[in-house]
Amino acid sequence: MVFKDRKEAGELLAQAILRKYDSTLKNPVIVAIPRGGVVVAEPIAEILNAPIELVIPRKIGAPFNEEFAIAAVTEDGYVLMNPSVTDEIAYRLGISKDYIERKTLEEIEEIKRRKEKYLQGKTKVNLREKDIILVDDGIATGLTVKAAIMSLRRENPRRIILAVPVMPADKVSEFQQLVDDLIVLYAPEFFNAVGQFYQHFPQTTDEEVIEIMEKFHP
Repeated sequence: MVFKDRKEAGELLAQAILRKYDSTLKNPVIVAIPRGGVVVAEPIAEILNAPIELVIPRKIGAPFNEEFAIAAVTEDGYVLMNPSVTDEIAYRLGISKDYIERKTLEEIEEIKRRKEKYLQGKTKVNLREKDIILVDDGIATGLTVKAAIMSLRRENPRRIILAVPVMPADKVSEFQQLVDDLIVLYAPEFFNAVGQFYQHFPQTTDEEVIEIMEKFHP
């Protein structure tokens, strides 16, 4: 299964959500992970007549190798360590407690900067007792999405529904246990990268995110 683009993926997800929940959603809020997840969220918000809120998890890269995620952090300071980083690996990579604390503060500042840019000073949507539909354009390793889920739990929502177009088959069971419901359109056995399941997968720009949030964030 290959999606034409993020918009088509969002439209298909919206249809799947409606089929499953019909009118049982209670004050739904679409919570998107920028940047690509916001484009997927747009048709869902339009079809469900719901606002879009943002959650911006950030990965913490290893010293001298920023691409290797050793942890993920959210705006409220929640830090989720990569379970594959054992004490031995941490020692070899020079990952200290001070390093993680310093990088956590740096990434929280970057999250706040991005949120201010994307929301243009608008106030946060109250998620308490709401049905949250957490959206991204796909899941690969899932570390940042897990951090987002843990952070959203602190908002005391009614339930968290994770809705993604694609994720590896071996991740499905794990994520089903983390959320109240998982809606995934395609879960292939062989998975290299999210982009391989889209015909058109350009990098989403900040300007696109700002434009969508102007329309769907109250």
